[in-house]
Amino acid sequence: MRRIMLGPASENQSVCCFLGTKSRERERGEQPQEKQSFTTISREREIMESFPVINMGNLNGDKRAITMDKIKDACENWGFFELVNHGIPPEMMDTIERMTKGHYKKCMEQRFRELVASKGLEYVQTEVRDLDWESTFHLKHLPASNISQIPDLDDDYRKVMKEFAVKLEKLAEELLDLLCENLGLEKGYLKKAFYGSDGPTFGTKVSNYPPCPKPDLIKGLRAHTDAGGIILLFQDDKVSGLQLLKDGQWVDVPPMRHSIVVNLGDQLEVITNGKYKSVLHRVVAQTDGNRMSIASFYNPGADAVIYPAPALVERAAEEASEGTYPKFVFEDYMKLYAALKFQAKEPRFEAMKTMESNPNLGPIATA
Repeated sequence: MRRIMLGPASENQSVCCFLGTKSRERERGEQPQEKQSFTTISREREIMESFPVINMGNLNGDKRAITMDKIKDACENWGFFELVNHGIPPEMMDTIERMTKGHYKKCMEQRFRELVASKGLEYVQTEVRDLDWESTFHLKHLPASNISQIPDLDDDYRKVMKEFAVKLEKLAEELLDLLCENLGLEKGYLKKAFYGSDGPTFGTKVSNYPPCPKPDLIKGLRAHTDAGGIILLFQDDKVSGLQLLKDGQWVDVPPMRHSIVVNLGDQLEVITNGKYKSVLHRVVAQTDGNRMSIASFYNPGADAVIYPAPALVERAAEEASEGTYPKFVFEDYMKLYAALKFQAKEPRFEAMKTMESNPNLGPIATA
């Protein structure tokens, strides 16, 4: 189940993306640019400086209302936010970072180099559009764990990753209830919506983005939205990485030590009937520095039926808002997403609407 990857990432659990330091000035748009205007750069810095950082410690005092408003604004206008004082011990995060980087050096770095050499990627002269510059493996936690089956993991590493997953699961469910509160939904609604016959799906993608000799031609990870529910990212704070599309511009998510970055997936966009939206994000490769990314995905169960919350549909109708999103089985959406991950999400939603209105059509053709 380990993958050293130059290509589309498996969306068993989706991904959060991260970006680079030295290529930032070049990588604000999808196509490399030689120069940007002072106005454009200033605007990007202004957006980055306003990136929402949520102090969860303030939820238990007289700053709760203000903090809830910040979460609401982040969900409605960013699709991303960063958590501090989230309850996961810094010592645990330090241990995980050390072990993850050590595991890459010991078990995956050489394989990645060999794969790069076999494909001649160090010498490409044109933009590579069908590969990603990343080395990954995946861990499943729910409904059943596969951690004991992943080769080459030290026992101590397995143990701490299991403990980390328990804390992240609890944090994800806490966040879903905060979203319910802001949306005017009953507590537990989103968690119930994610439940299939075996509960939710929860897993982690562990990634390294090694130094890349051609960062202007090969993305660390191509732009995409995440297919699932709510994503929690523990990212490298030394080699910056995550970048999202905001107001038509690519901006970096500021790396903060011991923070957890949160982003919303396509399923939350559907359930909230577009009140909250998933957002395009990507990773730009670096010429130096190996970037660590540990993204955990709290997703619906495979057979969970996903559809807009009726209360939000009624509210949208009263406000004469846009039409509703489709109703579908999460596994069906994932099959479509696997083929169309790096394309716009809107055609995926339309395809699911077609399946909803014509249930005898069967699977949607993707090629």
